[in-house]
Amino acid sequence: MSDQEDAGRGRPLRVGVIGSGSRLDRETAEAARRVGAALARGGAVLVCGGLGGVMEAAAAGARDAGGTVLGILPGSDAGAAAPGVSIPIPTGLGEARNVLVVRSSEAVVAIAGGWGTLSEAAFCLKLGVPLFGLRDHLPAEMSIERLDDPEEAAERALRAAGRRRATPLEAARTPGGIG
Repeated sequence: MSDQEDAGRGRPLRVGVIGSGSRLDRETAEAARRVGAALARGGAVLVCGGLGGVMEAAAAGARDAGGTVLGILPGSDAGAAAPGVSIPIPTGLGEARNVLVVRSSEAVVAIAGGWGTLSEAAFCLKLGVPLFGLRDHLPAEMSIERLDDPEEAAERALRAAGRRRATPLEAARTPGGIG
């Protein structure tokens, strides 16, 4: 069993990729694709919002590297998922699904982004989910580690997810995690 898996259950780590759902410039799309590929090579399941932009690019990278992508969709149509999404989860919750993306992740990488990404980043900070920035558009006041290299961002997220799984923060949280 790899060190990226839960020794007790053999389950892969889950690392979220959050970011802009809009059209991306070439460099940002390539960065997202490289993060997705690196996470897949590291044995993690990539968790994302399942649609376009960063989510689509990261999912394509993970798929091309043989990985699994869990897409937590805002709508009710699984067919709306980006092509790289292996497991679409249609929620019908709209933007409220953002908390599910974060809750399903043991660490998160933020790439580019807008208001939805900001809400997911805030949930990360509130819930104690390790958050790493890569070409992110989050406020400078957010005290997160920002990296320049996609593979390094993925590796840092994998290590943080492994540490988080080894020492769950959940026991210290209030019921429901918010409050």
